[in-house]
Amino acid sequence: MKKDIHPSDYRLVVFKDMSNGQIFINKSTVNTKDTIEVDGVEYPLVKLEISSASHPFYTGKMKLVDTAGRVDKFRSRYAKFEKNKK
Repeated sequence: MKKDIHPSDYRLVVFKDMSNGQIFINKSTVNTKDTIEVDGVEYPLVKLEISSASHPFYTGKMKLVDTAGRVDKFRSRYAKFEKNKK
């Protein structure tokens, strides 16, 4: 392996699924300004909109949390094409 090509700020980071509040700790080099305290230790925090804990494919539930309204925008934009098919 080549020397001095790997990131030097590899550390433990908390990833939090904002739709259900579940957190998991993993090593990462991601930059973030937010922090969170878990079991008395402060970690950098990365907020996720969706993870395997809330994704419909992995949970078996077909409810999708759409925080930005993208699904509704898509359906309204392409509804006219669906009507023309019938």
